[in-house]
Amino acid sequence: MSLPETIPVRFTEEEAEYVSIRPVRRQLFKLRELVDMILSVTGRDLSRVQQILRTGTLVFHFYRYWWQGFETDAAELSAVLAEFPADDPSRAFRADDCTMIVLESAVKGRQSMDIKKADANRKSLFASRSFWDCLMMLAETPQEIKYGGYSFARRADLYRVELSDERAASLQRNAGKFASRALRGAVEAVGPVARVVFVCPRD
Repeated sequence: MSLPETIPVRFTEEEAEYVSIRPVRRQLFKLRELVDMILSVTGRDLSRVQQILRTGTLVFHFYRYWWQGFETDAAELSAVLAEFPADDPSRAFRADDCTMIVLESAVKGRQSMDIKKADANRKSLFASRSFWDCLMMLAETPQEIKYGGYSFARRADLYRVELSDERAASLQRNAGKFASRALRGAVEAVGPVARVVFVCPRD
């Protein structure tokens, strides 16, 4: 069976309550649009994409989507997935491409923290550098920064640096010296940082 070109989709805001009174909306999705949304949840996993298309339901960005599920031919669906970006370990890290940095806590159960360049790149009066400058210094040694794959959710290539206890403590000190008050408090709440992820959107 050939893949459909368009799929009628219903969606509503996802609620924790047992009974939802949110309005249901309807939209006609092109196949590529629907697959694009699914990939943000599954990554490039053919079997999982097939399963979601078959079951006809997906939760994405606080919305629940559902449609009439349908079977897919693996070869045809693989051709569709080939149109999307893929991991590319040959892409070298470029600091100028980085627009966000994610701090992953060493404390089990604590949420990671996204830091936008615009929020961390401001220098306070008389400061020699910004907190963003401090974070980017962690990526200066090519041997330490590792390619982490392409993220469909972020539409970006990811690069990771693992931190020793000493460097994690230095990061917290730099936050105290160079970050804004609000940002400093958020970094402190993360606790010791185990890993720093540099997010570089792909053109």
